[in-house]
Amino acid sequence: MTVITPVTTDTIASAAPFWRLKGFPVIPVSILLFIAFVAVFADVLAPHDPQIGSLARRFKPPFWLEGGSLAYPLGTDHVGRDVLSRLIFGARVSMVVGITAVLVAGGIGTLLGIMSGYLGGWADQVVMRITDTWLALPALTFAIFLAAIVGPSELNIILILGLVYWTRYARVIRGEVLSLKQRDFVRLAVVAGCSSRLIMWRHIMPNVINSAIVLATLMLGVVIVTEASLSFLGVGVPPPKPAWGLMMADGKKGLMVGYWWLTVFPGICIMLMVLSANLLGDWLRVKLDPQLRQL
Repeated sequence: MTVITPVTTDTIASAAPFWRLKGFPVIPVSILLFIAFVAVFADVLAPHDPQIGSLARRFKPPFWLEGGSLAYPLGTDHVGRDVLSRLIFGARVSMVVGITAVLVAGGIGTLLGIMSGYLGGWADQVVMRITDTWLALPALTFAIFLAAIVGPSELNIILILGLVYWTRYARVIRGEVLSLKQRDFVRLAVVAGCSSRLIMWRHIMPNVINSAIVLATLMLGVVIVTEASLSFLGVGVPPPKPAWGLMMADGKKGLMVGYWWLTVFPGICIMLMVLSANLLGDWLRVKLDPQLRQL
């Protein structure tokens, strides 16, 4: 006898690819994937060397303006470097710094949040008091202070951003762990004689990873803005390496005399990347939180 399973809306939704899910941010994800593609293949896509220019072609406007050229579609900067090539390589800098810093901050914060929430006692007090102290400091000011001490470099900026933003993860993850350790599956693991390390790794970690992923997507935009701010202030990625914040800093003097493309194009890139990351994070937060899905 053949059993016919009724096809319901839930069945169709569960079988549909993720990009067809209700409210899936197609445009933001497409923008992030495009930026990632450009960052990976920057060496192939960039028409010119982003660090070498010529004073003979300085301040060329975009190709659609008078004096512009298709050889330099988005114009050139104050030393004749191609703006499009610098934007392409700047995407690599933003992606590498942003994603790596988020991973560093997420790893530190998630680990400390799990230990603090599950172990409790003096471990919880020490971690939370340090977290409270970190959160009391203005993030950008603290990052500028650390960058001024250790010096500007791509690796230093990654470590600084990781040290500045780990507290966000620690606070959120600790709150979830405090709830999880009261669940039956954790209590049964304790009764079965499992060590605290095993319980945190096998039972707690898988249940907080969704929150860590959502927080990572939301923090990506914050980290990118902070990196651009540090580069703009001269304590981020050092020149002549192209970074979107550094490009805006180099072009600010020409903004008032009509060289608007030097600041507008990097600003648009930062805006699109940050906005796309935030929209993706909001969607993930709704999809991964049962209360927001009204389950």
